Amino acid sequence: MLAGLRQYGNFPLPARADMNDVLAALAREAGWIVEADGTTYRQSPPLPPPASNLSTINHYNNNTSNMGAYPVRSVESPLSSSSWKNCSTRSSVDCQPSALRIDETLSPASLDSVVVAERDTKFDKCTSASAINSPECFGADQIVQDIHCGEHGNGFSGTFSVPVYVRLATGLINNFCQLVDPEGIKDELRHLKSLCVDGVVVDCWWGIVEGWNPQKYQWSGYRQLFDIIREFEIKLQVVMSFHEYGGNDSGGIYITLPQWVLEIGKSNQDIFFTDREGRRNTECLSWGIDKERVLRGRTGIEVYFDFMRSFRTEFDDLFTDGLISAVEIGLGASGELKYPSFSERMGWRYPGIGEFQCYDKYSLQNLCKAAKVRGHSFWARGPDNAGYYNSKPHESGFFCERGDYDSYYGRFFLNWYTQVLIDHADNVLSLASLAFEDTQIVVKIPAVYWWYKTTSHAAELTAGYYNPTNQDGYSPVFDVLKKHSVTMKFVVQDCRFHIMKLTIPCQILKA
Repeated sequence: MLAGLRQYGNFPLPARADMNDVLAALAREAGWIVEADGTTYRQSPPLPPPASNLSTINHYNNNTSNMGAYPVRSVESPLSSSSWKNCSTRSSVDCQPSALRIDETLSPASLDSVVVAERDTKFDKCTSASAINSPECFGADQIVQDIHCGEHGNGFSGTFSVPVYVRLATGLINNFCQLVDPEGIKDELRHLKSLCVDGVVVDCWWGIVEGWNPQKYQWSGYRQLFDIIREFEIKLQVVMSFHEYGGNDSGGIYITLPQWVLEIGKSNQDIFFTDREGRRNTECLSWGIDKERVLRGRTGIEVYFDFMRSFRTEFDDLFTDGLISAVEIGLGASGELKYPSFSERMGWRYPGIGEFQCYDKYSLQNLCKAAKVRGHSFWARGPDNAGYYNSKPHESGFFCERGDYDSYYGRFFLNWYTQVLIDHADNVLSLASLAFEDTQIVVKIPAVYWWYKTTSHAAELTAGYYNPTNQDGYSPVFDVLKKHSVTMKFVVQDCRFHIMKLTIPCQILKA
């Protein structure tokens, strides 16, 4: 194929071209712009001149109806035809089509703060003049897919209304589920209200609420906090946080898993993720116990569901009043759908490839069953040449070019490894949809971008995303998210890694 493209297509491909180079060449031939980091987009057509009356607007919309989708960068937010139609019904021209460039407009911190509003919103709500009601104009996911025109009370007519949710500090609730500083919270909310934010995000920590005894839930501090938030008439998004919190950037705040879980872990350390050296990671529970009754007679999945159901019952009035606009479900370390393969507490430093986290006995039993079904019982093991947390791909026999990751065993193991991640998401989201029926559910997906331009994509593989150059590892994950109608929050690592420019997998941006 490469020879044909060079000879007959006159494509200037490098000597060791890979599929990314081929796609970039084809995209350029089709009129797209491909930057050095692989970012691909079309040049936007010039904006239409301001119209003087409605007939002119309708005439322009009729002319543009044959243009197809509004051409924008893959990381931008395309305007749908319905958005054009909505703008055309306004009596005056106060909005013009454009696109929000996420990589230039939103910082990683704001990506974590800007979440979604209620789904099934109507276009006719976009005329609201209140910033507090602006979530009603928003019907898209974290990577904005459809932004509608609206008016703002601050006088910036013709600008897009993007709902902004600010995450409140973690230390507001202590380990006894008591609100630490009610007056300080009120001052902060008063300030946020003056900035016209749409709402706030609050973590509900499993280690606090069910911290001391199984199925004994203490919500008093959160009830007091939510009542204060209700007084300010701003929206609320809650996070079901089933992981630990703490580290160098935590400000001295440390939240563990529930104490009764840690007690179980003293006698059965296999409830935690384990690396090849046998080191346990207590950030969250291993997915190997999702269906194992090792938590005082309950499985991991049942523990998560009981917690979510308790929250839904306790705060039924907030759901009824529409105060809670979305619920984020923690699915792994840091609340993200990933294995804890690149945990700093285990000694990992950017840009290490990380390590596989499948060496607890329950995961190995699962792997053994899968190997027997495949007819190769000797495959019931993890790779023995996958390097260490801070290795580079070319330093390991598994991840190097033409390495074992692409052998028969390697493909079997990686398929099994990522399927465990997918099954965990599917099982938890099935129960979350049951607990939070008719409420928008949000899931965090990590951007594991380092080593993306190598053939193996080693960092993605250890994190649970089977996405080498010859495999689409994100579609199966997104199929599960789509199945449960959840919203994806795309999480980019913070600036401590000194990232100057990101190369983000295009599969994520196009999903």
